Amino acid sequence: MNNRISEMVEDIRDLLIDWRRDFHTYAEAGWVEFRTASLIASRLSSWGYEVRAGRDVMDESTRMGVPNQAYLEEQFDRAIQQGANTEWAEQLRSGFTGVVGTLDTGKPGPTIGLRFDMDALDLQESSDDSHFPVKERFTSVNDRMMHACGHDAHMAIGLGIASLLAELKDSLHGKFKLIFQPAEEGVRGAKSMVKAGVVDDVDIFISQHVGLGAELGEFVCSDLGFLATTKLNVRFLGKAAHAGANPEKGKNALLAAATATLNMHAIPPHSSGESRINVGVLHAGTGRNIIPNKADLQVETRGATTEINEYMVERLRKIVKAAGDMYEVETHIEEVGSAPTCTPSEQLVADLRKKTTSLKDIQKITHTFTSGGSEDATYMMSRVKENGGQAAYVVFGTTLSAGHHNEKFDIDEEVIPLAVKTLVYCITQFDSPIVPSSKGEKL
Repeated sequence: MNNRISEMVEDIRDLLIDWRRDFHTYAEAGWVEFRTASLIASRLSSWGYEVRAGRDVMDESTRMGVPNQAYLEEQFDRAIQQGANTEWAEQLRSGFTGVVGTLDTGKPGPTIGLRFDMDALDLQESSDDSHFPVKERFTSVNDRMMHACGHDAHMAIGLGIASLLAELKDSLHGKFKLIFQPAEEGVRGAKSMVKAGVVDDVDIFISQHVGLGAELGEFVCSDLGFLATTKLNVRFLGKAAHAGANPEKGKNALLAAATATLNMHAIPPHSSGESRINVGVLHAGTGRNIIPNKADLQVETRGATTEINEYMVERLRKIVKAAGDMYEVETHIEEVGSAPTCTPSEQLVADLRKKTTSLKDIQKITHTFTSGGSEDATYMMSRVKENGGQAAYVVFGTTLSAGHHNEKFDIDEEVIPLAVKTLVYCITQFDSPIVPSSKGEKL
């Protein structure tokens, strides 16, 4: 089987690269992946997958950080002009951009779920001649939207896996569910797909990423130490007044926001593990001679556990209220993203390591790795484990031209066929759930 898979991947190698570069050229940020998701849905359908998209795979009430409707419609029109599949795009309208393709072999076996994130970052891509996409003419054509984290490669990997599974269908067992998730950046999209039940029938779940500091040929299969996180927008509303004539009549929202910012960064660290907080944006005021009547903060908290992160959020909320009371201004807090922690299933991790030892393209298997970041695939991992299944998150190393979330970020495209080969080989070896008796496994 391994040799056959390798030959099949070689046959589509150029197509994999073309898919990646197309996604890169038409990068789309979270909740506006209309072109991206519509083309993915169309291809899955053409390969014989049962495809569900839009509201069928997303719960409206648990989407987070969704742009306003006017912006969504503007981006929908842009996507249509850039070649979106109009039939599928209609199902994705208003930011319901999730896609799930299921291949049922018709033979008894486990349901295996794979998740691939689709969104680009809100970042202007470099136009420097030294940037490889500039040389090869596939830089993003969309203003302040760039695949600077590797999601373009993730989608190409997902499509490559889908095409191979469709071709191998007659020799396979069970079901394969490919989940293409919007709005991973800012950890906004997975929760709504979980709430819609897309992983409730999954026995074995694997999510993956390229890069993250691992080398090309390195396969990271371990607990990546993802931090629980909450993303919050905080608004202070005061009262404007003339700063010289009658400052006492104003209610200074800027001072309230500044006071809150300083005190947030003074929250005591938690003794049980790592904790983080960052105020990344403070925007306030309208002019030097006006008491600021409005101030906005963009804040995030993180914790080594969900409980530690909740501690940080609780302290943050108290600080915001106290700062508002001190300056007699209104306060409003909106949660625009979140993700819990979740450890992988030890038995699945061990099984994946064992399977990959026979693959010549995998030169190094890493058992210990710390990402330092957060991932909302943990929502899916947690639900699968709660239902008695197994879950893991793996990383395929690749040479990077610059760090993740940098305007010159780029990958070695050899990681794409390598990841397709590895994942197809691994998931086609499961004839049954790894541990059928694992119901109620503790997280």
